[in-house]
Amino acid sequence: MPFVPLSFVVAVLLLVLFAAAVRHGDERPANRPFLALILISAFLSVLSGLRWGYGVQGTIMFLAPVCAAAVPPLAYAGVTELVRRSRTSLVRRLALHAVPMLTVIVLLATWRDAIDMALVLSFVAYAVAILLLMRSGTDALRLAPFEEAARAYRAILFAALALLLSAAIDTFVFVDLTWMGGEYAPPLIAVGNLFSLVILSIAAAAASRSHAATETGETAVRSETGSDKETLSAVEALMATRRAYRDVDLNLDRLARKLGIPARQISTAINRATGKNVSQYVNEHRIAEACTLLVETDKAVTEIMFEVGFQTKSNFNREFRRVTEMSPLEWRERKAMMSPIAIKHDP
Repeated sequence: MPFVPLSFVVAVLLLVLFAAAVRHGDERPANRPFLALILISAFLSVLSGLRWGYGVQGTIMFLAPVCAAAVPPLAYAGVTELVRRSRTSLVRRLALHAVPMLTVIVLLATWRDAIDMALVLSFVAYAVAILLLMRSGTDALRLAPFEEAARAYRAILFAALALLLSAAIDTFVFVDLTWMGGEYAPPLIAVGNLFSLVILSIAAAAASRSHAATETGETAVRSETGSDKETLSAVEALMATRRAYRDVDLNLDRLARKLGIPARQISTAINRATGKNVSQYVNEHRIAEACTLLVETDKAVTEIMFEVGFQTKSNFNREFRRVTEMSPLEWRERKAMMSPIAIKHDP
């Protein structure tokens, strides 16, 4: 039976993950940096299998570090796709982050021993940059729909941790090769780096589902003015009169455009007044209407879920339980038992 390296199996699984992420796409634009990150991870897994499984080197010794250097910029670019809009094209933005790859290419020709440390510095620097972008929590994801913001936020944190894990592994390998003759390097590279690539790819696939909604021609955002109370009143009015929470693509950026108020001002006002992030605030409006519909209509739970702005049952059930501490069916049954009709017929 032919020997199949674990790296090849991982590569196949990552390609399946890529296909699933692509199929999940809808009319909203895909997060191309995250999808490219999954493909690069699969390719690196193949290179790892060829090198450590079959002893193939040659071109691999050049391709592997260059491809590895592309991983942190792609992760960062994928995150920024959910954080802020840019007038610069994606190709130009990626070109601005080509420094790690160019550095590795130069080091391949001049100082190969420094490549590992260059990669470590790149992974750590981009991981820190991602964590800084996420320092305001889910509200940092201005372009992610509110329903998906929490999941995307967790996935991005895992991606940053995977970059740090990969940097730690590369550091240990460098020390092992320098001081211990490379005794532990092969198994650590084969298993440790694959593990970090899998975590990073899964995180990227999860975050890639939170596509930024297509920009609409809504009201331009004014300069930051007004008190928290005025801002919150404006948001409440929008929710009450226009039921803006029913928009499945609603995100902080779109909410800001609807109100003509800066996103940061909205986020700060809601945080201070309610102690919640904007995603929780909007989802609570959705749950409030769902509670009413469950009691006053005979509509199916799934129909109500879509009507109030949720797209997945898991998110709807999780948020419903967070707000009411019970499931939608439990809520409907309990309220039915408390209704006047139920009390009248109660023996």
